[in-house]
Amino acid sequence: MSDTPPDRLSADPKSPFYDEALLERGVGVRFKGVEKTNVEEYCVSEKWVRVAAGNTMARNGRPVTLKMQGDVEVWFHDAVKDA
Repeated sequence: MSDTPPDRLSADPKSPFYDEALLERGVGVRFKGVEKTNVEEYCVSEKWVRVAAGNTMARNGRPVTLKMQGDVEVWFHDAVKDA
């Protein structure tokens, strides 16, 4: 497996960008220089993240998310442990 995370990844199983194997490895996301733990989806090339808006839930039971623009850095947690 590559040590480079994909350009776009989603935590939603219904998304075409969902990949359970990659999520199990643990993906770290830094947005505008701050590490985020509530990221639902990201895209490095388009420079955006989708984060959960607190504990608010939509009618379908999924968290309400906000799309924020800015610099995005991603890495695998297990790659950091090996280094």
